[in-house]
Amino acid sequence: MRLFFCFIYALASVVALTLAGTAVISPGPNHFLLHRAFPHFPSPHFHSLKARDRLRHSRLLRRLAGGIVNFSVKGSSNPFVGLYFTKVKLGNPAREFNVQIDTGSDILWVTCSPCDGCPDSSGLGIELNLFDTTKSSSARVLPCTDPICAAVSTTTDQCLTQTDHCSYSFHYRDRSGTSGFYVTDSMHFDILLGESTIANSSATIVFGCSIYQYGDLTRATKALDGIFGFGQGEFSVISQLSSRGITPKVFSHCLKGGENGGGILVLGEILEPSIVYSPLIPSQPHYTLKLQSIALSGQLFPNPTMFPISNAGETIIDSGTTLAYLVEEVYDWIVSVITSAVSQSATPTISRGSQCFRVSMSVADIFPVLRFNFEGIASMVVTPEEYLQFDSIEPALWCIGFQKAEDGLNILGDLVLKDKIIVYDLARQRIGWANYDCSSSVNVSVTSGKDVFINEGQLSVSSSSRKHFYQLLNIVIVLLIHLKLF
Repeated sequence: MRLFFCFIYALASVVALTLAGTAVISPGPNHFLLHRAFPHFPSPHFHSLKARDRLRHSRLLRRLAGGIVNFSVKGSSNPFVGLYFTKVKLGNPAREFNVQIDTGSDILWVTCSPCDGCPDSSGLGIELNLFDTTKSSSARVLPCTDPICAAVSTTTDQCLTQTDHCSYSFHYRDRSGTSGFYVTDSMHFDILLGESTIANSSATIVFGCSIYQYGDLTRATKALDGIFGFGQGEFSVISQLSSRGITPKVFSHCLKGGENGGGILVLGEILEPSIVYSPLIPSQPHYTLKLQSIALSGQLFPNPTMFPISNAGETIIDSGTTLAYLVEEVYDWIVSVITSAVSQSATPTISRGSQCFRVSMSVADIFPVLRFNFEGIASMVVTPEEYLQFDSIEPALWCIGFQKAEDGLNILGDLVLKDKIIVYDLARQRIGWANYDCSSSVNVSVTSGKDVFINEGQLSVSSSSRKHFYQLLNIVIVLLIHLKLF
């Protein structure tokens, strides 16, 4: 009898944990919406997108900070989008700031008042805002003497001239950059606790206050209020919140393709049965996976030993990059195989330095599917609709979105990340993905007492699951009473 009681108790516990551990995010007014950075029409060409990516990679390769945390997103994973951004609420009273989502950097920074050289307007259809430390009752400028300064500052002297402020300075290869100082203040967000969403929750975080910008960061065509870093560093927002148990040490996004773009970004784990995982390469500053092989049109890359013996197998997953970049040998092979595979149905041509094809039928019918095979028996499938981009001036012209890596690193950006759930599981040091319709609702884990942080998103536990749980619990109680165990 005791064994039966233990079995029933364990069954009820498992069911309770299972049913209480899943929430559903569906489109709604509270979601963190993804926005398109560049308009779909007229769409920019590869040379402008490559220029933007080149700026981004200078940040990646120099391991500089600048950042964003997971909220829902605006923008689009469409190759002509340029970037994704979201809103963060900082200070007391809270003010909203539009910041770029960046998985390749760590620190959240926003433009502050006063700011020298910072843009005063944006071509993205948003109003730019300035953070003012004197107008927030909870803002505190981080002094040089604070122990945090030694850990977070990127400058040698750690102090701004004639001040005691803990400073940072980010310089990029294209001669753009930003500098400023660190502050602590409140970040406001919605937290899901079980079935209830609690609005206006907050936590004190460290973030950057930009007072000087120059170069590409000041261009009005893509100006935002700052950058929101989702890296693994100690002072990324996800690390700050998860270290205090406010959110899980995992975040996920699902970026919509197509003209409208958008998507979902949550501090939490999106659940989907078809997700496959690959382990992160240890001690890397970015989210880097080990590429083991590539398959295209029934062929494997002819030199598979190239991946294990060189950095050609190291592949960065980066939502801040618009296109996708492959080492020269891999890029040349992919272009050659695709060109050969479609030789009877498409006419190859070079347009503005990119390999393109004139096509009179559906690209899905004639172009091959590409498969990246990563460590852990995890394959990422890239369809022709994902790696080919049409020319807005000549719609019958389709160009390969992959670009030759100038710095010898594989970087997979929005070109291949769109229309996929991507899970960054920092606790288990792995990244997972699955093809998905990102305009649909997603299930998010809320187990282990961990809160889920959602940007402009609605989260609700399935009422049917809760109903079934209570039905089962009633059955268990009746059985125990019948057996005279109560």
